[in-house]
Amino acid sequence: MEGQWGSSIHEQHRQIQEAMKTNPTQGIAKIKEYLGKQNNTPLNIAITGETGSGKSTFINAFRGINNSDEGAAPTGVVETTTEVEPYPHPNLPNVTLWDLPGVGTPNFPADEYLKKVGFERFDFFIIIAACRFKENDVKLALEIKRMGRKFYFLCSKIDIDMYNEERSQRNFDKQKTLKAIRDNCIKGLRGQGIEAPQVFLVSSFELHQFDFLLLQETLERELPEHKRNAFVCALPNISKEIMKKKKDAYQAQIKYHALLSSGVAAVPLPGLSVAVDLALVAGVVTQYVIGFRLDKESLKRLSDSSGVPYSELVSVMTSQLGATTITPQLIQKLLSQIPRILALIAAEEVSRFLIVIGTPVSMILSGVSTYKILKFFLDLVADDAQRVFEKVVKETTEV
Repeated sequence: MEGQWGSSIHEQHRQIQEAMKTNPTQGIAKIKEYLGKQNNTPLNIAITGETGSGKSTFINAFRGINNSDEGAAPTGVVETTTEVEPYPHPNLPNVTLWDLPGVGTPNFPADEYLKKVGFERFDFFIIIAACRFKENDVKLALEIKRMGRKFYFLCSKIDIDMYNEERSQRNFDKQKTLKAIRDNCIKGLRGQGIEAPQVFLVSSFELHQFDFLLLQETLERELPEHKRNAFVCALPNISKEIMKKKKDAYQAQIKYHALLSSGVAAVPLPGLSVAVDLALVAGVVTQYVIGFRLDKESLKRLSDSSGVPYSELVSVMTSQLGATTITPQLIQKLLSQIPRILALIAAEEVSRFLIVIGTPVSMILSGVSTYKILKFFLDLVADDAQRVFEKVVKETTEV
């Protein structure tokens, strides 16, 4: 079923466009199905490695969760993962990171590992090591490859390695040292039979540093098309590039929300389209707020991890959309401040009473107004996310 969905995205687009021309009711159903799949496509990421490699800390960092938060993957200097543990993303429940027991532990011997952890459920594997990859990591990678899945090697404590190297070298060069560490890992993996290993150097405590953005770009490029949105929207806001990708992903869906609004406008009942559109817009804007981590819970976690007071994070946002519940009433209040969109909505309602051409005209106006409204709110939310990001960067880098 999922494979059919992934291979038929372009076909679904064509069917939606055709249905909207010939049968708006059927078109509405197809758009709802498409958007539902876009927003609920499961993404299951397996995180594995030996005891003490930093699996749990990476999982927490990716999810924007502090190690001490409720729902965090437990961390420690001894083995804390004895079973396969799912950790859903706090904002996107369709995205799950799985903390897998260390390879070669008594209950999960290397030769039975993939079968015992339930290999089939995972979209790809991240194999984590603290400093160098060992025999069990290589055995697992080769088996994953044999089974037809992607895997990536991740050194999770590169900040510690770099600190130690800086202390021990008189003429320390950060980039040369990083290249030497990466080349050494690649050489070691090739020597054990891994062709063209993909190795990323990451600090779970400083995701914005080192290779995390390169890892993100690689995964996004290599994931199936229908999985990319889920992955991008699950990423933590640690760079302007990631936030732009999120905005682009949401922007690409606006035309379908607009088509949905046009389909509703085809029902010739005065007032129906506006009522439905307000609810539709409120739901979509809520997705924007959650996706950009501007909901109250995400902002509180960001405040705890960054040390920037919650009130200061809220104060830099210029819209009224962050850290609040998005309702049709709030949307209507904010829209009252945009005369050009109000004019489109008014024209839509008047068009319903025109003989013969009333419904086609109202459909067009409804789609246009919904598109403009969602574009307006997406810009607001993305700009606020940028302000919050810049506030955190400024506060945490000042001496």
